[in-house]
Amino acid sequence: MGNNYILIGMPGSGKTTIGKLLARRLNYVFVDTDSLIEELEGVSTNDIFALKGENYFRELETRVINTLSDIENKVLSTGGGSFENEENRAMLKTLGKVIYLYAQPEILFERLKGDTNRPLLKVSNPKEVIKKLYDKRESNYRLADCSIDTSNLDTYNVVDEIIRIINGENACN
Repeated sequence: MGNNYILIGMPGSGKTTIGKLLARRLNYVFVDTDSLIEELEGVSTNDIFALKGENYFRELETRVINTLSDIENKVLSTGGGSFENEENRAMLKTLGKVIYLYAQPEILFERLKGDTNRPLLKVSNPKEVIKKLYDKRESNYRLADCSIDTSNLDTYNVVDEIIRIINGENACN
């Protein structure tokens, strides 16, 4: 297993924000798979979903994750659906410690409402979509090495919790 930390979870769980802060604290490099996909395609995630669909995006996601096999000293933030794919799960687990950041669907909705950069939430009832995605993905997310409830913690407290886990001061849930 690599010495990286991989953050997984639903949109709104804090993967990107917490990932950047954690990388800074560890003096690691932050990598976001969605940003890598956007660089590869030259367009936004929204545009990929709109022009080529979710299946195409998921194929790109797997390709990008497979290019990361030799990374070290990185904090990696993944797309919310990346851990659904068995190949992605296996690869991410070889890269380092996988940490599932979670919050209840109602909290995720509150964090995301008004965010126009979430392609899967551009629907008439985003609250319902969040709940369905959460229910669908939860069992795979729970295959992570650790789980941290971000519901009532600010981003700095979540980073502190991850640091305590890394230092062996707290056990993984």
